[in-house]
Amino acid sequence: MDIITIGDGMITFDPQSRGPLRFVNQFERKIGGAELNVILGCARLGLKAGWISRLGKDEFGRHIVNTVRGEGIDISEVKMMEGYATSVNFKEVKESGAGRTFYYRQKSPTETLTPDLLPEDYIADTKILHVTGVFPAIQENNRAVILRALQLAQRHGVKVSFDPNIRLRLWSKEEARETILSYLPYVDYLLAGREELELLFDTAEEQALLQTLQSYSFQHVVMKDGDRGSYALVNGTWVHYPGFPVQKVVDTVGAGDGFDAGFLYGMIHQWPIDRTLEFANAIGAMVVQVHGDNEGLPYLEEVEGFLGTREVIER
Repeated sequence: MDIITIGDGMITFDPQSRGPLRFVNQFERKIGGAELNVILGCARLGLKAGWISRLGKDEFGRHIVNTVRGEGIDISEVKMMEGYATSVNFKEVKESGAGRTFYYRQKSPTETLTPDLLPEDYIADTKILHVTGVFPAIQENNRAVILRALQLAQRHGVKVSFDPNIRLRLWSKEEARETILSYLPYVDYLLAGREELELLFDTAEEQALLQTLQSYSFQHVVMKDGDRGSYALVNGTWVHYPGFPVQKVVDTVGAGDGFDAGFLYGMIHQWPIDRTLEFANAIGAMVVQVHGDNEGLPYLEEVEGFLGTREVIER
């Protein structure tokens, strides 16, 4: 594998009208999950991708498995569990494209994945393990699963990519900070938003933040900044890589996951950081122009067309 991830998969119900969820009467069924979105993005770019997960043995679980398999992702480590319902969420989308998510994921089938059940050979046989702060936030037992996965990756020389993806609807600031800080010594690529970095290190003061980040052994620290693009920590300072203008933002969910997929593609191909972040920024800009958590995740030729490095013939 080029990359694998560990995470929940959910059925996402997207509203057919915008505004407060209490006034929405119709929804469209889709699939989602932060880690699942990233691995879908990687697969569409052409990377060999695998997913470790647990789903309910129900119609929603079958739908997710069939969809993911159809995207070319290895699902040999995805198990469907009797007696559990596949998690669901409902999205609320505002006129700006921003929104909120309402989760219904207890009891989660992921509780059946324990540290001793992690497939060590599967983790050892990949180039990058990508994890986020969502999976450990779902329930406390998952925190030990991720820690064990990080330890196995380190044992076998596997690079670790981590996106804090802090969801305060799932856990408190204190729980998030304590857990994620325990993971950071194992991380090679840290992909975070500015607010997440300030929350984790309990400071908004620029110099203190930079000094703390440099005290870790990260290979790359990237700060995502929405439509403004992204920043990379280079020689103790933030270097800005501008985003791309878009005609219309219709749904911001999944943009950060698409960015992560683009970044990981660049790392797999050993690109320099400037080329990698241009590529990742482009994917983020493409995702926000399409409704859905992962429907906007592009194929490689589409990104190349967006960047002007491939001729696109439309008719």
